[in-house]
Amino acid sequence: PRPSFRAALSLLVSGVAGSAAPVMLTVAGSDSGGGAGIQADLKACEALGVFGTTALVALTAQNTLGVHAVHPVPAAFVRAQIDAVLGDIG
Repeated sequence: PRPSFRAALSLLVSGVAGSAAPVMLTVAGSDSGGGAGIQADLKACEALGVFGTTALVALTAQNTLGVHAVHPVPAAFVRAQIDAVLGDIG
């Protein structure tokens, strides 16, 4: 059965089969400048020894001067990303 959206979002840390590293699912936007969003979350995961997984909710065109464009990801595709991660890794 498919996990609920709430269950997917509440998945923060669990074990990966065959791995001692905890897993974190981050649901966030992508920052093309690399300083925030999914990119920053994955850097934090690595620093903490956590295996980071992601579900993108928006793509951005941004840099240190600001956000220049945003492309939202359709909700059904966000759900598909979460389902894929939970169905295998988490």
